[in-house]
Amino acid sequence: MTHSIRTVPTEAIDGQKPGTSGLRKKTAVFQTHHYLENFIQSIWNGIGGVQGKVLVLGGDGRHFNTQAAQVVLRMAAASGAKKVIVGERALLSTPAASNLIRKRGADGGIILSASHNPGGPEGDFGVKFNSANGGPASESVTAKIYEATRSLTEFYILESQDVGLTAPGTVMLGEMEIEIVDPVADYAEMMAGIFDFDAIRAMFRGGFRMRFDAMHAVTGPYAKAILEDTLGAGPGTVINGTPLPDFGDGHPDPNPIWAKTLMDEMMGDQAPDFGAASDGDGDRNMIVGRHCYVTPSDSLAVLAANATLVPAYAGGLKGVARSMPTSGAVDRVAEALGIDCYETPTGWKFFGNLLDAGRATLCGEESAGTGSDHVREKDGLWAVLFWLNVLARRDLPVADLMTEHWARYGRNFYSRHDYEGVDSDAANGLMDHVRDQLATLPGHSFAGMVVSRADEFAYDDPVDGSRSEGQGLRISFDGGARVVLRLSGTGTEGATLRVYLEKVETDPATFGTDAQQALAPVIAAAEEIAEIATRTGRTAPDVIT
Repeated sequence: MTHSIRTVPTEAIDGQKPGTSGLRKKTAVFQTHHYLENFIQSIWNGIGGVQGKVLVLGGDGRHFNTQAAQVVLRMAAASGAKKVIVGERALLSTPAASNLIRKRGADGGIILSASHNPGGPEGDFGVKFNSANGGPASESVTAKIYEATRSLTEFYILESQDVGLTAPGTVMLGEMEIEIVDPVADYAEMMAGIFDFDAIRAMFRGGFRMRFDAMHAVTGPYAKAILEDTLGAGPGTVINGTPLPDFGDGHPDPNPIWAKTLMDEMMGDQAPDFGAASDGDGDRNMIVGRHCYVTPSDSLAVLAANATLVPAYAGGLKGVARSMPTSGAVDRVAEALGIDCYETPTGWKFFGNLLDAGRATLCGEESAGTGSDHVREKDGLWAVLFWLNVLARRDLPVADLMTEHWARYGRNFYSRHDYEGVDSDAANGLMDHVRDQLATLPGHSFAGMVVSRADEFAYDDPVDGSRSEGQGLRISFDGGARVVLRLSGTGTEGATLRVYLEKVETDPATFGTDAQQALAPVIAAAEEIAEIATRTGRTAPDVIT
């Protein structure tokens, strides 16, 4: 069957600048005339074309995922791609896509997702290009893609019917081969090669109970196949396990606010031993024990401290890395282990350089993303399996494991306050107000705490020498407390002001204190310095994690 390639005249569309994780907009925006096509063609142009290249394609199943996948396939064929490897029904978790790119030696991949943002017709959609290493495109590549969006005059698309993607197999679209794969199989095989599945199976056989909330997002099939079918977790361990276009009208962000049903169960009298959740595209995680929520910052530190219990990391870690707003808990573990700890800007691409260069093995972000050198993305289910491996080997409840960890390394009390949908001018004005004070803050006291250091974070990449400026405002206090302020780059409307609060305690008598209570002086100091209530008109954050 012959297919004709259409050359479609178009005009550049403003605002198609990729953020830290691709381009995210309201679903309705992506559905407007030529919006998706323009951006896909700009990706092809920005990466030097796809002629003869092999690509991976998949998404988290949110509304518009299926239609968008068909557009990508037809545009890849029109521009001469050799082959596209696509998950059944165009589904692939982000870490599974990263693994496929690496395992198959692909030239890159398109991931259709807005990660943890809500889905559905009124929700969000996103498109991200990942490079040949399996990780998010570098800043230099995203800059080229953005430049291409600003000068685009035409795009190319094959005229054809939709390609059936419901079963594994190979089909041709014009001259391009499409290989449809089971989205779970390669990922599950990789996990079996990393973790001690026998030890985890034995733990489940011994009566260990867990609950995994897939939040009606992409990890449902992965979790059911691995946790229940392979490792023997009881039927019903995985809840909300069917991916839905609107995530069951929920918000697929694994934190205590949006995974409240799981949190209520874990804090109840009949709580299982372990609870976990993942997000829209499967790259984030939440870890919670019986009556014990584990912050992402603490989770990274615990995994680093216990890494040698996992077969893949039995030889020790080359180094660890965390995003700047993430607490310093892992720094204390790295110091004890005698390994390097890197502090990077927010965005997984910065970790990718360290992983590729063999400088780091584990990486993590306070925003519930944890990963290692097995892929070049954060990986939610991998983190859950890591915890199960550690618990199987340590034979301790989560709460006892945390108490033991804090007794050795101290406790970094930590919280993030999000002010969502803030007027952009007000948010930028607040940041400028703090920025203007940075040079004069040290030595001054706020809420009884003395500022030791204040700066705007800039990062010099030790691998490629690139410099990233304007990465967040940092205010440190005597004794290890800290406030960080950032405006988020992943929202789709207004500005989200993120305020990160941290306080270090080494007295075991304080470890049981409620985090917000322990952080009260830090919260007060942040308000005094930044005038958050006055400048945003908000008396309290929208989300506290």
